[in-house]
Amino acid sequence: MGTTAAKAESPKKNSIRSAAPNGAKLDFKKGDFVVYPAHGVGRVEGVDTYAVGGQNVILYSIMFEQDRMRLKVPVSRAKTAGLRKLSSHDRIREALTTLQGKSKTRRVMWSRRAQEYESKINSGDPVSIAEVVRDLHRRPDQPEHSYSERQIYQAALERLSRELAAVERIDAQEATQRLEGVLTREKAAASVAA
Repeated sequence: MGTTAAKAESPKKNSIRSAAPNGAKLDFKKGDFVVYPAHGVGRVEGVDTYAVGGQNVILYSIMFEQDRMRLKVPVSRAKTAGLRKLSSHDRIREALTTLQGKSKTRRVMWSRRAQEYESKINSGDPVSIAEVVRDLHRRPDQPEHSYSERQIYQAALERLSRELAAVERIDAQEATQRLEGVLTREKAAASVAA
């Protein structure tokens, strides 16, 4: 939305094709799950060519079901926009291990921490997102989150669970329960040890 690499609106279509012309290299094809850093997991609906200003522009059309949003990303700028394949199972395991770690909340003003958390979420990196989830997760015996803390925690949890669901081929609710289970077990073990 704030990036110049992605087009939220469709330009006028003069011609549409589902294959890239002139043998252009495509990293993704129709049906692939991809991660766009600012929006999370989406599915490539197609690769289309649009005539814009007398030039052909090749765009990935990506649907984000959870947000009911469609995004068009120029193939030539996909990499610089951060569009990537789903994380590997190893990277997801690393994120789950991060959830089990000790919370590393810095002693700075909340507004500064909130910016850091938002930046980690929008990086699209599952390990960075797991750090946010870990740091903002509260046990039932801990004080309640502020409204903004709850919002950021929920955004990070949803983003991580969507990628876990896509990688493990489970539904998002099951992925969320799995993440919360990892957090609950770890927090319970920490309180018993203390």
